[in-house]
Amino acid sequence: MRMKLRRRTLLLVSLAALLAGLSRVPMAAQSGARPAAPAAGAATATAQANPQQPYNLPPDKRAKAIALSRIRNMLDIAGSLWGIAVIWLLLATRGAAGLEGWAQKISGSRWIQGVVFFAAFLLTTSLASLPLDWIGHHYERAYGISVQGWDGWFGDAAKALGLTILFGAPILLLFHWIVRRWPRRYWLGIWLVTIPILLLVLFAEPVVIEPMFNTFEPLSQSNPALVEELEKVVARTGTNIPPDRMYLMKASEKTNGLNAYVSGIGATRRIVVWDTTAGRIPNGEVLFIFGHESGHYVLHHIWKGFAGTVVALFFIYWACAGFAAWIVKRFGAKWTGLKPEDSIGQQPALSSRAGFVVLLLTISIAGLVLEPAGNAFSRHFEHQADVYGQEAIHGIVPDPQKTAVAAFNDLGEAWLEDPDPSPLIEFWLYSHPSIEHRANFALHYDPWANGGRGEFFKN
Repeated sequence: MRMKLRRRTLLLVSLAALLAGLSRVPMAAQSGARPAAPAAGAATATAQANPQQPYNLPPDKRAKAIALSRIRNMLDIAGSLWGIAVIWLLLATRGAAGLEGWAQKISGSRWIQGVVFFAAFLLTTSLASLPLDWIGHHYERAYGISVQGWDGWFGDAAKALGLTILFGAPILLLFHWIVRRWPRRYWLGIWLVTIPILLLVLFAEPVVIEPMFNTFEPLSQSNPALVEELEKVVARTGTNIPPDRMYLMKASEKTNGLNAYVSGIGATRRIVVWDTTAGRIPNGEVLFIFGHESGHYVLHHIWKGFAGTVVALFFIYWACAGFAAWIVKRFGAKWTGLKPEDSIGQQPALSSRAGFVVLLLTISIAGLVLEPAGNAFSRHFEHQADVYGQEAIHGIVPDPQKTAVAAFNDLGEAWLEDPDPSPLIEFWLYSHPSIEHRANFALHYDPWANGGRGEFFKN
């Protein structure tokens, strides 16, 4: 339930980010945590104090939430623009062409040259983004959102960089080979190859990637009573998620925030609850969060999102191929040092490795422009999951409305979520509806009044 996630602008990282959104649909607010855990239900009392404003923060935390949200938004926008600017600078300054020349001196093998070039490219762009990431973590620590020390943060950054190079360089090398092999319809070949890559990451992320950054254990090991309560929701939703697929993530090593999310497909499908959530808020609120996450499974949001992504990428790759062809025709000789006769097929200069970076530039631009569309679909899925979660706990907790509102208040206060975000910011950057809107909906959603029934449940 994280409100938004910062995304890189490279092709590889755009794909990884897309997968993260599909395979892990978390229910936490925007980012981190606060220094001390509140008494259970503390935010509930605040919310009930003014029923006209279901999401409330004490004055001091409200001011902090607004200030921190502005910083987050500025860093988010700056990060996207800076990612595009870095790629453009590599092209405009002939830096990419220089990297290609250097790679050619390393080895006579085109494959080794390609691995070296793309590894250096990913290293350069990742290091260029590090200052903004550092600033973001600084403020998360300053506002009590993160408790992770700098040694741990740099360690995670080094792991992420290593994974990016380890998997990203070969993938980009493969994409570049497709451009050279099928210069007229290369975008279609890249699209076809992207599909199994997406599926592989969806399947492998929970068991390969996530354990490298966090510690997991069976939820029943530390919270058996909570598992018994969760099984009531499992029975009502028919999700067939056994206890051995319920995990506790030791998030308290890095953050004080509240969170839970769904992850994986098939044999790796699981629901993860942070240790900062279990035992910190009332079990009824955890049941609501679990119901929300179950909704993503039952309503097939992962597969719907995957299908939508595949269709969208078909048109995105096609459009970016045309845009890239125009750019290399206009700037290719200047940026890469190649003339049209030096290239392959109908793609002037695009067949060179430096020219291929032009394609990454266009996809980065497309990612920025289309971000609101992707977030709109995500907000729709999240709203459906909110409805499903509230209906899932009907008959299990005494008052589903109050429980859901209390959960949103505890989540919003833990993450210092903006109580009144700009509609433009919410439209462009938020992958979830704002806490304000979600809490307000939960407060007024009572389909069982006067003998009615819910949208997804008959009773």
